Amino acid sequence: MLDRHLQRYLHTYTSAAPLATFRLAFGLLVLASVVRFWSKGWIAELYLKPKFFFSYYGFEWIKPLGPLTYGLFAVCGLCALLVAVGWWYRAAAIGLFLSFTYIELMDKSTYLNHYYFVSLVALLLMVLPAGCYFSLDARLHPRRWHDQVPRWTVDALRLLLGIVYFYAGLAKLNSDWLLEAMPLRIWLPAKNDLPLLGFLFSYPWVAYAFSWFGAFYDLTVPFFLLNRFTRPYAYAAVVVFHVLTAVLFPIGMFPYVMIVAALIFFPAAAHERALRFLSRVLRLPTFAPRAAAPLVYRPVARQLLLLGLGGFFVVQLLLPFRYLLYPNELFWTEEGYRFSWRVMLMEKMGQVQFKVVDSATGRARLVNNDEHLSVLQEKMLSTQPDMMVQFAHYLRDYYARQGVRRPQVYADAYVSLNGRLGKSYVDSTVDLARETDTWRPKPWILPFDDAISGL
Repeated sequence: MLDRHLQRYLHTYTSAAPLATFRLAFGLLVLASVVRFWSKGWIAELYLKPKFFFSYYGFEWIKPLGPLTYGLFAVCGLCALLVAVGWWYRAAAIGLFLSFTYIELMDKSTYLNHYYFVSLVALLLMVLPAGCYFSLDARLHPRRWHDQVPRWTVDALRLLLGIVYFYAGLAKLNSDWLLEAMPLRIWLPAKNDLPLLGFLFSYPWVAYAFSWFGAFYDLTVPFFLLNRFTRPYAYAAVVVFHVLTAVLFPIGMFPYVMIVAALIFFPAAAHERALRFLSRVLRLPTFAPRAAAPLVYRPVARQLLLLGLGGFFVVQLLLPFRYLLYPNELFWTEEGYRFSWRVMLMEKMGQVQFKVVDSATGRARLVNNDEHLSVLQEKMLSTQPDMMVQFAHYLRDYYARQGVRRPQVYADAYVSLNGRLGKSYVDSTVDLARETDTWRPKPWILPFDDAISGL
């Protein structure tokens, strides 16, 4: 019975319009993000000025390209534009995924959840038939035009967005968020100068209301968007929620990415109306081949594509739970924290002082971090132990070139988490130059001596 229903679903077709509108909006948003990044001077600030970059484990070979980094961003922006208009779509989608992901992997200190989301969407667009409808490819090569696609090609994007929201909601089911309203009880009073509503942010109950609503919203909004009766209200909540988030917190393009991405839940008829309206506004000539042309995959290609998508989503479902492999408090150690849709869950402040010791003479010298790092790198370094190890290795090699014999590197770090008093973060007697940055637990992180219960 289940197999029969699955086979029926896999052979169900739907309009290609949702893929086309998603492709267009997503490509334009990524292009706007690249232009914004370039115009604010962040390419030079983040990828040219620092002397050292924090690589991801296994991707140490990915580094900024010097002045050619500008070219990398230009390629990314061009690919985003080509994806949007659907010209050389498949090659453009591959180029977008490779260039954007390379940018994301150049320095760990720039990690943001929505950068990860963009990479995942670009990866999906490489294999989904989003360029077969309302695209330059379809206009120039009519045989590539298809007005119907397998339903699962649209549902793949819906599933990814649902995972992002639902897992973000699961991550909020912890005692700091629900019982202490942290970190919103710290952040909201700082916005009490906003017009009209600002005075409310000084009241603790508002932080609790925001915390509980945020958890409820993330856990339920994908299901409300799937239901045709609740969809309009759910999408209104998406817009209000993310606009308010954009006003209150400086998190870049993330709110707009989520507002646009949620449109994928609307029925095909709504997307078709939107594309017809866009055609009229832009005065595009009418185009449609004489007969409907559904996209039919060859059996082998279809099977490989479904297996690939299945593997992709198994990884997405399991990866956020890798923190269970580590014995200590996740928010304290951040072991297994990235790539798990934990969005704005903690206020973590720290400071770290590195000391380099000459093994032969015992002479010690203190390191001025900002001589080597950008402001952002220094901020991220102060609370993330894997970055401390990487910087210690850099300091070991740097001072060895300066004549220090067998340099030893020690860190004296203090960290405050969600309003708690600051406390020592790492064992200051451990030579971090001799430690390695692996996926194993780091025993030199000092105990949290507190508990944050929940997921």
